[in-house]
Amino acid sequence: MNQIHDFMKTVKPLNSQINYSYEILTLDEVKNHARFSAPYYLALFTDNRENYVDMGFIFQQLCLYLQSIGIGTCWVGLASPKKKNSDFVISIAFGKSDDMTREKSKFKRKTLSKISDFEDKRLVPAQLAPSSINSQPWYFKHTSDGFDVYRAKHNIIKRRFIKKWNLIDIGIALSHLYVTNEDSFEYEIKTDFEDIRGYIYVASIKI
Repeated sequence: MNQIHDFMKTVKPLNSQINYSYEILTLDEVKNHARFSAPYYLALFTDNRENYVDMGFIFQQLCLYLQSIGIGTCWVGLASPKKKNSDFVISIAFGKSDDMTREKSKFKRKTLSKISDFEDKRLVPAQLAPSSINSQPWYFKHTSDGFDVYRAKHNIIKRRFIKKWNLIDIGIALSHLYVTNEDSFEYEIKTDFEDIRGYIYVASIKI
């Protein structure tokens, strides 16, 4: 557990002023409605919905680190602390895994041309990012020096179920792009951007 605490001191947030916290819980301390369980869970907390993209960005860095040392992770929307907290957002299940490899061909992902205005191999890390019910809500529009990032709109039924999680999903995808472009990654929220039908502007990046 010390490795988690130590790594969290090194993570990069999108917003340096973000207010968040986390707790490490055992399975007995979690109310779990998912089809699987894990020995440990990270419960993530923040008091502001505007922080959800950053929560995905920050904690996917941790997930990638844990996976690099043989600890399997999975974002879980159906597991929550038994001790109620109004700031709770989502959980991450984690534990030792015997199989940390997965063939790229087994990833069920949209093509690069479906997640961007034209195919760009620099977006492969985002393409492979996990998302709630594999919704892959991200869309990247090329700009003169980077990308404008958008989130897909959903119908009212789907929106009620995954809208909160899709904000986290965007952060997860951006985290993959940051980790693979650590020296050049830049993030900003513009006031001047193009409206794209079926999508909501989130932010802009350089990689």
